[in-house]
Amino acid sequence: MRPLTDDETKTMFEKLSKYIGENIKHLVDRPDGTYCFRLHNDRVYYISETILKLATNISRGKLVSVGTCFGKFTKTIKFRLHITALDFLAPYAKFKVWVKPGQEQSFLYGNHVLKSGLGRITENTNQYQGVVVYSMADVPLGFGVAAKSTQECRRVDPMSIVVFHQADIGEFIRSEDTLT
Repeated sequence: MRPLTDDETKTMFEKLSKYIGENIKHLVDRPDGTYCFRLHNDRVYYISETILKLATNISRGKLVSVGTCFGKFTKTIKFRLHITALDFLAPYAKFKVWVKPGQEQSFLYGNHVLKSGLGRITENTNQYQGVVVYSMADVPLGFGVAAKSTQECRRVDPMSIVVFHQADIGEFIRSEDTLT
């Protein structure tokens, strides 16, 4: 487990800023302690520094994971967020989308959000902006990318895609053997 290089940190923070903007500082400087990001087997983990000090007693070969997996770096050095980061992204999300109860199951099966299933959307959401998808009961379901801006969503036909699916909490069940 090692600290991220400057390029890796920049790539990861660019991806996170699509969802939470400048609220990234709230992830690192928390009132309950200092947290940091560490890389292990191409996966980025979010971990408390006190637990990090304890984890140094375990050899790299025997360490499976420690902390919360935020995502992984692909072979082309792009960062891909995992659904396990949702609990940390949701409170700081700048742009949110709420889906109707009938659309929740469809989204949790890995489908995009259609205009007919859109409950609400944050004002001034730009096209291709990272959004966190919520149920109407304010339960975070996953995240995606806005296919249309807020203004375009108002006048588009009901069968148009408004949010591209990226990850959802149903992913735990669909791919539990490969999610490690």
